[in-house]
Amino acid sequence: MCGIIGIIGTAEVADRLVDGLKRMEYRGYDSAGICTLHDGKLVRRRAEGKLAHLVAELAAHPAPGTSGIAHTRWATHGAPTTNNAHPHATGEVALVHNGIIENFRPLRAELQGRGRVFESETDTEVVAHLVSELVEAGRSPEEAVREVLPRLRGAFALAIAFRQHPELLIGARLGSPLVVGYGEGEMFLGSDALALAPLTQRVAYLEEGDWVVITREGARIFDRDNQPVERPIVTSGASAAAIEKGNYRHYMQKEIFEQPVVVAQTLRSYVRQLERRVSLPQLDFDPSEIRRITIVACGTSFYAAMVAKYWFEQFARVPVDIDVASEFRYREPVLEPGGLSLFISQSGETADTLAALRHCRAQGQTIAVVVNVPTSSMAREADLLLPTHAGPEIGVASTKAFTCQLAVLAALAAKFAVAKGRMDRAEENAVVDHLLQAPAAINAALGHDESIAAMAHLIAPARDVLYLGRGPDYALALEGALKLKEISYIHAEGYAAGEMKHGPIALIDEAVPVIVLAPSGPLFEKTVSNMQEVRARGGKIVLISDAEGLAEAGEGCMATIEMPKVHPLIAPLVYAVPVQLLAYHTACAKGTDVDQPRNLAKSVTVE
Repeated sequence: MCGIIGIIGTAEVADRLVDGLKRMEYRGYDSAGICTLHDGKLVRRRAEGKLAHLVAELAAHPAPGTSGIAHTRWATHGAPTTNNAHPHATGEVALVHNGIIENFRPLRAELQGRGRVFESETDTEVVAHLVSELVEAGRSPEEAVREVLPRLRGAFALAIAFRQHPELLIGARLGSPLVVGYGEGEMFLGSDALALAPLTQRVAYLEEGDWVVITREGARIFDRDNQPVERPIVTSGASAAAIEKGNYRHYMQKEIFEQPVVVAQTLRSYVRQLERRVSLPQLDFDPSEIRRITIVACGTSFYAAMVAKYWFEQFARVPVDIDVASEFRYREPVLEPGGLSLFISQSGETADTLAALRHCRAQGQTIAVVVNVPTSSMAREADLLLPTHAGPEIGVASTKAFTCQLAVLAALAAKFAVAKGRMDRAEENAVVDHLLQAPAAINAALGHDESIAAMAHLIAPARDVLYLGRGPDYALALEGALKLKEISYIHAEGYAAGEMKHGPIALIDEAVPVIVLAPSGPLFEKTVSNMQEVRARGGKIVLISDAEGLAEAGEGCMATIEMPKVHPLIAPLVYAVPVQLLAYHTACAKGTDVDQPRNLAKSVTVE
């Protein structure tokens, strides 16, 4: 997800624009640029690659001015080159854009037919030319933007600067977030409140279809019908300190080690410890009347959904469908009247998931959202908001958001079970007791960090790695494989352990490490049986289990990772830790970019 920041300031803004971009590096990007307004000119500086290249460009060619816009780009249309980097500009207009303009081809052809010359391959540049054409014809900035916005199809957050109006910026959003920041004699635009945290805590969140004109005096906001509207100014609570690495080598490492604390914080919102009861926000619907749940998510959040399916069906005996958000609408799902649609997202802005949410809303479904950003689009559109309280997650590969999602989903499943009469008071007490044991168990799992680091060299040379698990541990196998792929660039696959003999076992040889997740318990023997099938064919096994499981099946493994003995309910939260650490240390051994892996963005706001 690209990053936007805009400043109308009282002093030079180039350094502050770059600082704002640095706070958004966690989103993932492959080029960056800024444009300031100075002495009647648009002063534009861009560079491909990391922000250090932009900083070097600015050192060689400064960009003076007290107002400007800046952007980190994650390529959609066009390669990550300097010409394709934002801001895009004409002689009169410069702009930055998050999202995608789906109808850019006919718009580009139309503009070229009128003699407009393009310098990039991007969809974004058409917007600059459309606005510029109208400004050149004598329209005011507000008139030009008002006329152009209805012509754009897709998703966008825009920040637009005008050569002849250095004390004015215009922003607009449709399907991609944008925040207005209020300072003292200064005003700001940003992709989110975190981007503006050191500049101001007073922000207004633009609603879908809004556009805004900002000057030093304040903001004028208009809705999609161009009617003036007021959006509440709130205190964001975003903290620049929350995105510092501290003594950790990487943000991902820091976030892995924050999990005992953030899971505990999350659980405090969902259980009443003294009463040993599950406690949720006020519900506007009766869970006992919900006959089917549809869960939609992407990536790591989808694996949290897989675990939740086990819990809802086991505890509450309510059927659950789970879908990858990018596929959901296109299979024309059958949604029962009175159903609950549950969406899981770290950012609350993922385009596929947000589109699925709106589809379900149109189908009359009750909407619940598990999200880490309580001011996000999904959060604002939910009937039931279930925040995860993980704090800002900077590493592109999700870690602490995943375990906090699991904590919320376990509590929600228990609440449904109680409401449906499937769980009595004693069983609810037991569930709460187990959940409250999770932070300490996660902390115990983190105690094996050094031993996992020591074995990473066994995985780093591999070209292929397999992960096996049964039940909820199958979801953890998929998550472990995803983590390894994301940050070490090793091809990895997760399989249900029982499915190995139905094809994947053909991949096994002495060069393929096989990571087996097998806590002792009801599925242990069957998982170990599948593990032995791998061993018999020369597979090199890393067994992740508790002391009891390792004593029974650890002999002959290439390596073992010991986990604390925990109840099956919280095993997914605890066993997330070793697969995260194994991926992290393997990536470190390979020297890859752990926090900003190639080609990835923190939140994908295009479909």
